[in-house]
Order: sequence, then C-alpha cells, then structure tokens
Amino acid sequence: MIEAIGLFAWLAGVGGAPVPATDPLTQPIETSRSAEWLAPVKPEKIFGKTYAVGFGGLSVALIDTGKGLVLVDGALPQAAPAILANVRKLGFDPKDIKYILSTEPHFDHAGGLAALARDTGATVIASERGAEGLRSGRHAADDPQLGYGGNWPAVANVRTLKDGEVLRLGKTAITAVATPGHTMGSMSWTWQACEGKRCKSVVFAASLNPVSAEGYRFTAKAGAPFLKGFEASYRKMNALPCDILIAAHPDNVGDGRYSEKPDACRAYADRSRKALAKRLAEERAGAR
Repeated sequence: MIEAIGLFAWLAGVGGAPVPATDPLTQPIETSRSAEWLAPVKPEKIFGKTYAVGFGGLSVALIDTGKGLVLVDGALPQAAPAILANVRKLGFDPKDIKYILSTEPHFDHAGGLAALARDTGATVIASERGAEGLRSGRHAADDPQLGYGGNWPAVANVRTLKDGEVLRLGKTAITAVATPGHTMGSMSWTWQACEGKRCKSVVFAASLNPVSAEGYRFTAKAGAPFLKGFEASYRKMNALPCDILIAAHPDNVGDGRYSEKPDACRAYADRSRKALAKRLAEERAGAR
C-alpha cells in the first residue's frame, strides 16, 4: 500500500504540471482505501486498440476507434492527471478523447469525470439514473450506500444512453448494458477489439457488489428493486459474449487487471450471486 502523501505527489507530477491545490475538480477524496485504489500501474495494451490506463484498484479503459478516443470511467477526482498522463504514455493526445463512459454514480468511479471532461472537452455518457447522480455529485436517495455520505465534483453535461443502445465512433461500436444492483443506474459497456481478422469481445463490467452503508437492509421493501436489478444483471452477464472481462475494481476478476478466462463474466456474476445470498441470509437471521 502506498502512503497517501507520496501517492498524491505522484499524481500531481505525472500529469506534466502540478495541479493547483485550489482546483475544485481534483481535490482528493481520502478514504481508508484511496491509496490502494490508486496504486500506480503502467498503462498497457490489453488487446487490439483497447488499453488499460487505470490503477491497481480502479480500472480505467481507453479505446482507440481510429476517429477519436473513448475513455471508460474516471476513478477518484485526484486521479484525473494520472489518467491523462497514462494516455500520453501510450502515445495518444488526451484532446482526442471524444467520449467518457461512466459505469456508476459513485465517487470512486465518477469522481474524476468532471476534471477529465473539462481537460479533454469530451462528452460524458451514462444511463439515465446514472446521469442524475453525476449531475448532482451525490448518491441517489435510494442508493444502499447513501448513509456513507459525501459528494464528488458534479458533471454539468451528461449524455444518456438506454440499455442496448450503441455508441459508434470510427471503427468501434460500444453497446450499453444496464447492470443494476450495486446502484440502480449502473451501466456496463461492451465492444469488439480486433487484431487483423482476430476479434475479441471486451466487457467493462460495472460493480455488482451487494454492499451498503450501516443499517441498510436489502430484505426491506426499499431493497426489492435492487434484488430484481441484481437478478437481471446476472442474466445479462451470463449471456454476454465475453472474451475479456475488465471489472470496475480489478480485484473482482481475480489476479491481474483483467481476465481472459472463458467463463470470466459468468464467474463475475456468480461471485455476486453468492455474496448476495449470504447477505440476505444474514439479514433474515438478524445478523445484520
């Protein structure tokens, strides 16, 4: 684990120029896991023109469409300079980023979106429910994690896509896949990455962890839509073509930044299903 002071110095330095301490869009959000989440990792090619530009504990993907770049997720606010530095290290110009796709309206994945959009001119895209959270910079009123409190830099302009809609840019078609449960606005994204005639289906999966703030109960009436959401998401993850799985938190796919195991998406859904079943059993037994 990296000491927070050293981490934030690294984040400022790799961006090419220090970020002003007064920059409201990159003020650090400090948690017990921030240093772990933002552990620096070298950017790398995953397959074809899909790249990893994120961190040890938070995934950020980059897609080169041939007519512009697409970024997936934005990590914490203080991570924005490091993300752009990683894009440059791969030989790309951040100003060529046309879209930034959001998986969920939580600070660990959406905190950096406002700064990234400002610094690149890119359009942020999310689900309708996700966009509400991004515009407010706060948890939704029904979010299981609402009790944690806190907020992140709001994103003024957000374009929305519905489940199954396709975003096209250059040679790439990216499909929005609604995967509610962790939040009701969670959205996963899938596309084809190719090397010559060999293509692979890439899935960038939103979190499916059944976690909440203290006192929340999925077995209560308010939890019913989330349980239905999880079940719908499991069915979708099981059915998706999935040669490469990138999870919003890399540790949810096992070792490494992504998984190329044949059953990666099914295993991802199954881990969540088992965790949710355990959580519900504990609630019903009065253990929570």
